[in-house]
Amino acid sequence: MYKETIKTAGSKMDKTIAVIQKDLNTLRAGRANPQILDRITVDYYGTPTALNQVGNISSPEPRMLVIAPWEAKMIGPIEKAILKSDIGINPSNDGKVIRLLVPELNEERRKELCKQVKKQIEEGKVAIRAIRRDAMEAIKKMKKDSVITEDDQKAAETELQKVTDAHIKEIDRIGADKEKEIMSV
Repeated sequence: MYKETIKTAGSKMDKTIAVIQKDLNTLRAGRANPQILDRITVDYYGTPTALNQVGNISSPEPRMLVIAPWEAKMIGPIEKAILKSDIGINPSNDGKVIRLLVPELNEERRKELCKQVKKQIEEGKVAIRAIRRDAMEAIKKMKKDSVITEDDQKAAETELQKVTDAHIKEIDRIGADKEKEIMSV
């Protein structure tokens, strides 16, 4: 009975880690990564559409992204969407493609990005702890309702803590990797 609660908590923690990973991938780390454009939407015939749905995004050089729209008339709306976004890169177009030159990060900006990574990692840990707390309450309720024994409760709490610790360790690893990527010149 309690194993289902722990399994559910574990899958929620996995989803939390996936969201944190996705958010960290959108941070610009000095290299051209098409994922920094994931949050940008373009007005496509009156419908907000993801940038990668209206053109091909490639990275021909380590610090350059090239967006080749599938329709030539989409160059203007794509350019406007990039300028409106918070990525801090000015697009240049030649009438056929849009080029984004990713500038080198200075030391101050790298430190700012590391602080942002730490903040997101901490938010992820808080979310994981909240999931653990909810699962613990569910286990205590099972004990109170005499669905499980006290021994089962102790075993469930121990198992839940192991699952939580593993997820916290994973989120720390992801954060350390991202910080290393940002700080590497």
